[in-house]
Amino acid sequence: MNQLPEPIVSIDALASAIDPWLAHMTWRRDYQTWRERRLLQEQFQAERIGQISHFSGSFVGQNILDLGAGMGGFAVAAALGGAQVQVSEYNLPYCHIIQLRAERYGLDVPVLNGAGEHLPYADATFDLVVCWDVIEHVQIPAAMLAEIHRVLKPSGMLFLTVINRRAWVDPHFHIRGLNWIPRRIAEWYIAKVGRSKDNSRFTDMQRLSAMHYYAYPEFCTLAARFGFTTTDMNEVALREGQFISKKPLRRSIRSVLRVLGLETLAYRAQRAWYAGMFELVLRKEGA
Repeated sequence: MNQLPEPIVSIDALASAIDPWLAHMTWRRDYQTWRERRLLQEQFQAERIGQISHFSGSFVGQNILDLGAGMGGFAVAAALGGAQVQVSEYNLPYCHIIQLRAERYGLDVPVLNGAGEHLPYADATFDLVVCWDVIEHVQIPAAMLAEIHRVLKPSGMLFLTVINRRAWVDPHFHIRGLNWIPRRIAEWYIAKVGRSKDNSRFTDMQRLSAMHYYAYPEFCTLAARFGFTTTDMNEVALREGQFISKKPLRRSIRSVLRVLGLETLAYRAQRAWYAGMFELVLRKEGA
């Protein structure tokens, strides 16, 4: 991705809108760095955009729906990269944040406040749908997948993340082993260590038992019901020699596994029993 242009509006208004949504996470050891990445999300999207472009080609002129866009970092970065971006976001205050982020660069990004299970777009509208960190939160994941399939063009692709039901470190509560114990006990432990998300203040906060996590084969079966074929983007990157850990020990282990011809098998075992989430591209059948 090319270097982003300088914003034309101060970050102060954006920070005032975002900070109340971060206050419940001050226990994070990396809180200040994490907060900065939230404020400047559009500046940290190169990896995601490169990942998608590997499968979809250039963003220029593509019609993209960012479904569950959160605070809008990806949507703004994609628009700056030449895409025609529309946003659907369930949390109304997030819609305001997205608009503020876009306005900082003089962009007009249409933002709709709505749920993924009911998309008010015509059939075959979008080339791509992007859905990061969303499916675990919706009420009816199957309904969302059906709607995405409907609004995608015949050659369209859906890029999304799916939380692993067996994730060793839970991506939402950052607790090891949480997904290996019964949900009732897990929620008691979340409260005991002070990491509950208080949905009396924020409507986007959910208990662990209200979220939808999947084993990898389980999700692939669900996607196939709605006319999608599923590809693990990280497994493709692994085969192409691009999926490289930042940790030296893991790189060394992976090199040994590659020499032994066991790298893909080891990756699939890790995906099944350890990985926090799956990063997937779903292709509309008939593409």
